[in-house]
Amino acid sequence: MKISEILEKSSPSVSFEIFPPRQNAAFEPVVEVVKRLSLQKPSFMSVTYGAAGSANANTIEIAKVVQDCGVTALAHLTCISSSREKIGAELAALKSAGVENVLALRGDRPVGSGEIAGDYAHASDLVAEIRSAGGFSIGGACYPECHPECSHIEDDIRNIKLKVDAGLDFLTTQMFFDNNVYFHYLSRLRSAGITVPVIAGIMPVTNSAQISRICTLSGTYLPPRFRSIVDRFGDNPNQMLDAGIAYATEQIIDLFANGVNAVHVYTMNKPVVAERIMANLGSMVRG
Repeated sequence: MKISEILEKSSPSVSFEIFPPRQNAAFEPVVEVVKRLSLQKPSFMSVTYGAAGSANANTIEIAKVVQDCGVTALAHLTCISSSREKIGAELAALKSAGVENVLALRGDRPVGSGEIAGDYAHASDLVAEIRSAGGFSIGGACYPECHPECSHIEDDIRNIKLKVDAGLDFLTTQMFFDNNVYFHYLSRLRSAGITVPVIAGIMPVTNSAQISRICTLSGTYLPPRFRSIVDRFGDNPNQMLDAGIAYATEQIIDLFANGVNAVHVYTMNKPVVAERIMANLGSMVRG
């Protein structure tokens, strides 16, 4: 099923993100993660591509597993340093696997890299390529607190508009921990003429090490209430797990209550986190 069709439904949508095994890592543990997550009946599962395409060999294989479990798969596809021939081959392989949904991304620059050769300068170029191939529902990423490489949110939103105009069907946000950040951002997108669905990305923080990584990579705003939770429970793994799940659940409930019908949970390949969040949401997502 195409995600553009899923998002047209009036019922709340909760989806999960997983990442494939790193190269030379065991494949079966991730398969087991997919099987457990599929029991929660998510609207779809997205499968990441890996930094600079490093895990691309497993993305399609894991997407196949997702669909074999009866769940719609969304395959990430990055274009940094890629040729048109390579992207064409990836799209053909996705079609052959029955995957109808692609998250089109430029991809992260490898650490220490200078100019990178490739046929695609921007994610909007990849979106246009996928759209011309036909047969896919296309998603894109957006940053409620501005892309780390962009100096001004206005410029970032103009870049998002270029992606939407190139053929995006929906957007998914990076993580945020203050729902007001999402609502303010959504208002700015709508004012810029961006009308596609914007799925809210939620990251359940279940250990204190995640916080340092989050702040280093994205500079995400951590509201005082969230900082207090980390300060109080961060040194106790079990308590931090409980608190992180509770905080993420509360975010999702507030989003649903305020008219946001699509939430994407960054599971970090931890089925227990998704299971407990879905149990907390109960009839809100299970009808």
